[in-house]
Amino acid sequence: MNKHAHDEMLFIVIHQSYELWFKQIIFEMSSVHKMLSSEINDNGPELQITVRRLNRVVEILKVLVNQVDILETMTPLDFLDFRDMLRPASGFQSMQFKELETMLGLKVEERHGKEYFTSQLKPEDAEKIYEQAKDESIISLVNAWLERMPYFNNEEIWQEAGKKDFWTLYREIYANSLRDGETNNLILFDELFMTDHILDDRKLSDKARRAALFITIYRDYPILQNPFRVINHLLEIDELLANWRWRHMNMVHRMIGIRVGTGGSSGKGYLREAALKHYVFTEFAELTSFLIERSHLPELPAQLKKILGYYS
Repeated sequence: MNKHAHDEMLFIVIHQSYELWFKQIIFEMSSVHKMLSSEINDNGPELQITVRRLNRVVEILKVLVNQVDILETMTPLDFLDFRDMLRPASGFQSMQFKELETMLGLKVEERHGKEYFTSQLKPEDAEKIYEQAKDESIISLVNAWLERMPYFNNEEIWQEAGKKDFWTLYREIYANSLRDGETNNLILFDELFMTDHILDDRKLSDKARRAALFITIYRDYPILQNPFRVINHLLEIDELLANWRWRHMNMVHRMIGIRVGTGGSSGKGYLREAALKHYVFTEFAELTSFLIERSHLPELPAQLKKILGYYS
């Protein structure tokens, strides 16, 4: 008869609470998915609701990251008291976490250790995840939403104001802001913002990238504040999920060293590669590479300022 392991209760409670929070996150993100699936009005209540729900997900994920602190009050010897009783159970059995990653836009082919992806799921649950992967993801819907942004694409406004095309003007200022050793930045800028072609390794289209950068640099205008919050919250979600993966990886290394995980993975090695590769919104993070100082931003035409500022 196995001796009772005191810390098994803590382990179970923490993991059950994770599943409850994952359920709430999926509930919030499903509502965001629904709103983004329609032609959302950037000046209407739906975008404000989207922002609030994304912010709620951010706050929940902060709780999940901090819960690792409680789990780490368990020592490696405490964990070994009941580890063998967990086999073959593992983190791979969290269907909800896979559902969340898939909903956000992490594709099956982008995953590290694809052979483990659904290895611990029931066949019907695995099928559900693969079916979900065929649906439009959050990143795909955000891409479509950004493509509809009209603010900087109205050439007539710029011509009437006697100004160059916005991107030609911005490129000149950006090029002058670069220092020695940053010449590759301009090459990448041209590839991402000055050409209209599909990049296979990118989730955002050229129109969406331009809109995201325009929103980021002119986010202080009232009508762009909520669109910027959407982009920023999605970045926060990506970062917090990465933080959670890294905390989990370090805890696993602390508990079992280089031993094989209970689900059959390489333990820390698998978790490390997954943490490095399982980002979804990296293209939003890259935008900071192409920013210039506020004082050097191109002056917007008066008519465009009027649109962005709700002026009558």
